[in-house]
Amino acid sequence: MDRQEREGLHADLTRIERMNIDRRRMLSLGAMVGIGGGVAALAGCASPAGWDGPGGPPPPDGRFGPPPGDLGSMGPGSMGPGSIGPGGHPGGPPPHMDNGPVVTATAPDGNRCVSFAPETQGPYPADGSNGARGAISNVLGQSGLRRQDIRGDIGGGHDVAGVPLELTLRLVDVNTGCAPLAGYAVYLWHCDPAGQYSLYDQPERSWLRGLQVADADGLVRFSTIVPGCYMGRFPHIHFEAFASLDVATAGKFARLTSQLAVPADACDAAYRQPAYTRSVRPWAQSRDIARDMVFGDNGAERLKAMTLEVTGSAREGFKGRALIGLPG
Repeated sequence: MDRQEREGLHADLTRIERMNIDRRRMLSLGAMVGIGGGVAALAGCASPAGWDGPGGPPPPDGRFGPPPGDLGSMGPGSMGPGSIGPGGHPGGPPPHMDNGPVVTATAPDGNRCVSFAPETQGPYPADGSNGARGAISNVLGQSGLRRQDIRGDIGGGHDVAGVPLELTLRLVDVNTGCAPLAGYAVYLWHCDPAGQYSLYDQPERSWLRGLQVADADGLVRFSTIVPGCYMGRFPHIHFEAFASLDVATAGKFARLTSQLAVPADACDAAYRQPAYTRSVRPWAQSRDIARDMVFGDNGAERLKAMTLEVTGSAREGFKGRALIGLPG
């Protein structure tokens, strides 16, 4: 195992420690690395003082694992021979196990909708479920969170530079012929071009977070940027869908917590721009969505639905859309 492979493996395990992954996915990841019990123990370990998030604090530099040559107990041979698959991923790609049954429906206009898989909210939701530096982090009740343009802080200012991305998401009920879910609320957040999250990696900032309410057609819109890439994850956008604005601002009972994947061609174009220099290296190692620890256990039909349809260019900006199916 060379240095790059060891760094990639260490970073992947660090991310597993910090993510709130359910038991099914944890067992899947355990099978990948051949140490199911050890990985489960990592996920359940207590957080150090000063950090209330799942699995302990982020690494000192935010994403990139240990400095070269400083691998601690993850030295050569610690995983046994044959444990590293192609590209430095433990044991090859994860097994494809859908997160529950795939429910599909066809709308009167002929469009097909697919139920989204519930996915982890990750360590940085700021929805009241965890915190950082000894305090619970929750923006859902803040005035100003309901906004379309999320590139700056909730109170204004400190806009994040990056390739523009205009998002249009349509929420539909897969149980009633893809009927629009008018009045549903969507809370959305993602990392910046350096792979950092506001309120956690950047505690004084609140950019790239916003809340919108679906119109009569089930549509919500956000003006944002292409998210960056960090080690161990395919580029993605988090969201939670609630049955109403009141339920959303109370911060409980999300009808769906999931993620949207950003297609590889859009990432290729965006990450050539100056703002994304810290995304280049992790993107080179994380560009296979089939190996992603979150998206990788979904079948082809569901994965296609969970990947944004993107048009445009890095120079002019991108437009992305998705049809989000959930039981109404």
